[in-house]
Amino acid sequence: MTRPCCRPVDDTSGPGSVRLGSRTSVIAVMLLFAYNGLTMGAFAGSLATLKELLALSAIQVSGLLVMSGVMAVLAMQTCGRLSDRLGARVFALAGIGPLIAGATTLSLAPSYSAALVGTALLGLGNGALDVSMNAIAVQVERARPRPIMSFFHGLWSAGNLVGSGSLAAAAALTTLTPTRVLQSVLLGAAGLGIIAFLAARRITPETETVAQVHDDGTKVKLPPAIYLLGLMALAFGLGEGSAFDWSGIHVTQVAGVAPTQGALAVTALAGSITLIRLTGDFIVSRFGRRLVVRTGAAVAIVGYAIAGFGSGFWPLVAAWALVGLGMGVVAPQVYAIAGHTGGGRGLATVVTFGYAVFLIGPAVIGALVTWIGVQHAMLVPGGCMIGLLFLARILPPKGADPTL
Repeated sequence: MTRPCCRPVDDTSGPGSVRLGSRTSVIAVMLLFAYNGLTMGAFAGSLATLKELLALSAIQVSGLLVMSGVMAVLAMQTCGRLSDRLGARVFALAGIGPLIAGATTLSLAPSYSAALVGTALLGLGNGALDVSMNAIAVQVERARPRPIMSFFHGLWSAGNLVGSGSLAAAAALTTLTPTRVLQSVLLGAAGLGIIAFLAARRITPETETVAQVHDDGTKVKLPPAIYLLGLMALAFGLGEGSAFDWSGIHVTQVAGVAPTQGALAVTALAGSITLIRLTGDFIVSRFGRRLVVRTGAAVAIVGYAIAGFGSGFWPLVAAWALVGLGMGVVAPQVYAIAGHTGGGRGLATVVTFGYAVFLIGPAVIGALVTWIGVQHAMLVPGGCMIGLLFLARILPPKGADPTL
């Protein structure tokens, strides 16, 4: 593959001139990941309230999710390619704007049509920021002595937890009506977005550009390894998405507990993912990406096996915690290698594979739940993890060049 062409990044005299690999650049990427996670978490947490306030059907709620996903994929493909040509910084900053506008629109939406506009804006902002902040993170990691990608994704997960939990916290700690709770959380996310943009504009580094054509004028093609990484994204996308969508329902039905107790499975899952991502870079430095991904897949397989055959409330909650511990280390490593190997275009391709599963996965698992029951349906995403054990062979071992 043609290696990136570097821009000057040593000057530190103004916005965008922060040196890649510096502490300031790390803080900038931390800010982008945390804000993206918080806003999308607030959106996810608001869906139940929106459904009630606007009297939406299940199909209409699915329509909001599909709208968000489709617009995110379009933004990813566009911004991933342009990030290689123009640098990722401008698209990371540009992605914050639609997130602010989308959260504001959704908070004040009087109808389903207005909510669709809000989710479309959120999808655009999420897609643009997702691929560009990962592209920046890859280059920041490359300029530093040790891996840091897992930590960045951990901050996204932490922000997601804060965003999704803020509606429940606001409802429990205040006397606001559901409408006011929804508005306060989403408008709060929009307000934080303004602060995040002003800060990110000053400290986000310019990134290296990636050659689009060879010296002979032919277009640079993506390495075949990118598509194998895309298959890995399909596997962990279905595994992680199914866990978040169905873990609470699974424990509620199999253990025969109240939905409020079953929700502890989601908490255990999200908490374990956040924990392993915040600490996973040490593990990657010690053992290498290939072994970490294989071990993570194996742990997730054990968790899914317990979920598929086990019984009892606490064993099932522990099963979802294992799924989180295993799955949490996989995505950051796959995205990191995609960015190192294929730049923004390769990263966008791999991330899109994951989003494709996000769009179709809930329907597939839902059909399986209807056909074979929620417990045995969990064996399907667990089986996909077996594929990761073999596909992980393409990842570099400890100490090897991260470019495939």
